[in-house]
Amino acid sequence: MSCCSGRCVLMFLCALQLITGVERQVFDFLGYQWAPILVNFLHILVVILGLFGAVQYQPRYVILYIVWTVFWVTWNVFICCLYLDLGGISKESNYLSLGLSSYHSWWKDNGPGCENRNLQTTRWQHLDSPALVTDMSCMLEYQYIEVMHSAVQIFISVLGFVFACYVVNIFNEEEDTYLYK
Repeated sequence: MSCCSGRCVLMFLCALQLITGVERQVFDFLGYQWAPILVNFLHILVVILGLFGAVQYQPRYVILYIVWTVFWVTWNVFICCLYLDLGGISKESNYLSLGLSSYHSWWKDNGPGCENRNLQTTRWQHLDSPALVTDMSCMLEYQYIEVMHSAVQIFISVLGFVFACYVVNIFNEEEDTYLYK
């Protein structure tokens, strides 16, 4: 088989999904977002199975990867809608922490270029309670980082879906040629 066959491309895309999935898992753990932690864990398992299916010529595992990819794209579209406040859902909700905690995206406090600036104490005179007032200024707001993560996942998954369908077709054609020889 040549180096740029559909099977090799699928293996590359699975490896890329593993890397980006583990990266996403780490940041979801840091933010205590339990729903994405569970879904990312399942994603990593299914991508490993899809990779195994591509390496071992097992179309059943690649078909499982195809079915999971449809769910994974749907999940990432939901994440995009959540963080962009589309469709009546809000990024301020506690959907992703499963209502167990009030934690949020790790990027909200630790994004690139984020610095905590305390506001001047003269503003405290106008407030009811002199609680610490902070202003977060970031180069890139956290919801856009989360949307970019999801968009990358969608892009890789759509490519993976196409190549996985191609690979299953090739596996079935090769199986048919062995049966009729």
